[in-house]
Amino acid sequence: MGSSDGFESKKMGVPAAGEHGGGRDSALSPFTGLGEASANLVEVHGVIKWFDASKGYGFIVPDNGWPDVLLHVTVLRRDGFQTAYEGARIVVECIQRAKGYQAFRVVSMDESTAIHPAQMLPPRTHVTVTPTSGLERAQVKWFNRLRGFGFLTCGEGTPDIFVHMETLRRFGMTELRPGQYVLVRFGPGSKGMMAAEIHPETGSPGLSSH
Repeated sequence: MGSSDGFESKKMGVPAAGEHGGGRDSALSPFTGLGEASANLVEVHGVIKWFDASKGYGFIVPDNGWPDVLLHVTVLRRDGFQTAYEGARIVVECIQRAKGYQAFRVVSMDESTAIHPAQMLPPRTHVTVTPTSGLERAQVKWFNRLRGFGFLTCGEGTPDIFVHMETLRRFGMTELRPGQYVLVRFGPGSKGMMAAEIHPETGSPGLSSH
């Protein structure tokens, strides 16, 4: 099972600029093939979108509007950090790779804005979202049952749609798989666009034509 496939499915819209050979090391290691690239480091300020230590990486949303920046666990650990919590402010020095920008050095991290795991799933509570869309087809980008949420996308250039575990339960679903297609109504909420209604792609009621 190639780890590069998992990376591909979670690159969060970073445009691929051609394939390159190699397996996990060339795809994810921040230390391979640097050479003169280390002289071209760019400082980026942003916020942690998500980070999964078991997968060995996560992503930063840059303040400057760039595509998401890959953050590898070896960079965190080398610079004295054990993990990165969603919502934490971070400053990194990045290099540009074929698949997009990648953090090479963590300059600083401010966890005062972070969402710690204990805060992620208040017991049996759910924010009600008023849908502003029709029932639209979306693809699962990422979902973690333990953390109790994930993200959907309606395609390139559209905002990510936050989906909460409670929303799944309310509509009789228990899990989402990356790459799976679902039907969703969504609207603005505390985390940007948020799913208000979700159904499996097959056997769902009232699919809108737009």
